[in-house]
Amino acid sequence: MSDSAPEAPVSGTSARTHTAGTLRGRWCDTLLAVRGGAGDGPDPGPYADNLLERWAEPQRRYHTTAHLTQVLDRVDTLAGHAADPDLVRLAVWFHDAVYRPDRSENEERSAALAERALPEAGVPGTATDEVARLVRLTVTHDPAEGDTNGEVLCDADLAILAAPPKEYAAYAAQVREEYGFVPDDAFREGRSAVLRQLLELPRLFRTPHGVEEWEPRARQNLTTELELLTH
Repeated sequence: MSDSAPEAPVSGTSARTHTAGTLRGRWCDTLLAVRGGAGDGPDPGPYADNLLERWAEPQRRYHTTAHLTQVLDRVDTLAGHAADPDLVRLAVWFHDAVYRPDRSENEERSAALAERALPEAGVPGTATDEVARLVRLTVTHDPAEGDTNGEVLCDADLAILAAPPKEYAAYAAQVREEYGFVPDDAFREGRSAVLRQLLELPRLFRTPHGVEEWEPRARQNLTTELELLTH
């Protein structure tokens, strides 16, 4: 699972260490559950460490371990809707594992990473295929009707759009930081186009919880950001 993974950080706050340790345990629990127990498979720990190093890369501002944790938490909230929530959780770990703001193939490279790493980690082929499919689905966030795994992953990933205004503003600022190499005018134009596309969708969320709890506030947040960018 190399793919030019960065070296492990040599320092960090105690809070970050605690979060990383918690995430590491969640990864191990999920991987073992998908494998059907500990069995004879390889130690899941090094795979967690590699992924956590990726999620801690310095070019990230929003797509960090905090985002990983939030999406995993939202999958827990929506788990009853998914056909296989543990496969959705594995997809969360991989969905932004490869992330370069200046590149357009991040989702494909992340899915390819899952296809290499999961069989090596002892995950069956059919489960690996489903995880990779889910990761690729985050290109469009447009799951087919009845794709409950896809609906849970996409809703969990987009739930930040329904955050309280202060948290949403922080998210928008972090996205701008990740695209710091883009001039202001070009960023406003591109971001505005993304916001309009989202607002034109008949539904942002597909799960019953997402529709009821997240849809109205998300549309309000998107509208407010669009107004700030265009006025």
